[in-house]
Amino acid sequence: MRPPTSDNQLAITFFYYRDLARACDFYEQILGLGLAIDQGWSRIYEIRPGAHVGLVDESRGMNKSATDKPVQLCIRVLDVDAWYRYAESQELDNLSKLFDNSVLGIRAFVFTDPEGYQIEIQSATREGA
Repeated sequence: MRPPTSDNQLAITFFYYRDLARACDFYEQILGLGLAIDQGWSRIYEIRPGAHVGLVDESRGMNKSATDKPVQLCIRVLDVDAWYRYAESQELDNLSKLFDNSVLGIRAFVFTDPEGYQIEIQSATREGA
């Protein structure tokens, strides 16, 4: 048996939080993401059409928040340098230096959200990267 061939509607990666309100404020106010679906204890934000991040109150969700966060949300942008200047002005937690990775063909930086999830903002430095 094979998977259904109908098109997927959207992609959502869910993160679990102890303080959902604080996380939502960060994703709305700092990252500027728009709320796509509000389920109360789960709020889903659009990164771009079809790609979403869902923030879930751990007391109601299928999983719990954990200290170790072995996951990273990566957002590709056109002007990583402008985003880096903005990130510096916001004094984001664990803000790295801006770096280039010639093997991957990216220019990027990372920081953490209010509960420790790492976010990478990057731009491609070559076509096809």
